[in-house]
Amino acid sequence: MKLSISRAWNDAMGLVQANMGVVAVMAGVFFFLPNLAIVLLMPDMATSMAIEPGTEDPAEVLNQFSEFYAGVWVPMLLVFVAQAIGTLAMLALLRGENRPTVGEALGIGAVGLLTYIGATILVYIALGLVIGIVMGVAIASEITALAVILGILAFVGFVYAAIKISLLAPVIAIERMYNPFSALLRSWKLTKGNSIRLLAFYILFFLAVGVVGFVILLVVTLVFGIAGGDIAVTGVGVFNAILTTVYLVLILGVLAGVHRQLAGPDAEVVSEDFE
Repeated sequence: MKLSISRAWNDAMGLVQANMGVVAVMAGVFFFLPNLAIVLLMPDMATSMAIEPGTEDPAEVLNQFSEFYAGVWVPMLLVFVAQAIGTLAMLALLRGENRPTVGEALGIGAVGLLTYIGATILVYIALGLVIGIVMGVAIASEITALAVILGILAFVGFVYAAIKISLLAPVIAIERMYNPFSALLRSWKLTKGNSIRLLAFYILFFLAVGVVGFVILLVVTLVFGIAGGDIAVTGVGVFNAILTTVYLVLILGVLAGVHRQLAGPDAEVVSEDFE
């Protein structure tokens, strides 16, 4: 089935609007509050992540990053888990037919968490090996032109893989497929023949949302900048958390809309066929 970009967008907005009440509540709990907590409890994170001026030794740079993450990995892990469960739960709620209750959706998110993490790890390992081999060949060749070509091919391959597995979360949440290998394969099959269309859709979406978000954030930053000090930092941080929440909700709507079109509005639970 060929993807219709306009239909996918209309489906995405329709699904979000039709479930606005529950989406707003869950987005607030799983996206806004974790991001707000980071802003309020870790206001100096951006400064802490900055590399000290004059640092050129790669080992020293790595050491600085290690020291930073050693102090924040626990809250960042909790935020990741919360957002992952929220992502899967909201996708389950955005399905067009046979929508689960909020409690059931949270259960789907909790059960699917390990699948989501496992599949993500598998993808990173596979991409790491392939890209590592390609770049290793490029470096060993000591031929600049070959290194550039292989680098471009590696980037293209990364983008292609990202598109092919972009429906991983909807597959887990909506089709309730909890085998990580099967979920990845299902996403790969659903996107077959639509990679270019999906790439164009995702680029248009990110450009539109990114430009609008940047303009709004710029205006808000200027307004809060007048107050200065902690008020400005906190105000901008809170608004950034709101903007991030809206952004994530729109992304989930897009993924649900694309999945609905490619898998069908009445996609059944198919995990049993892949176990």
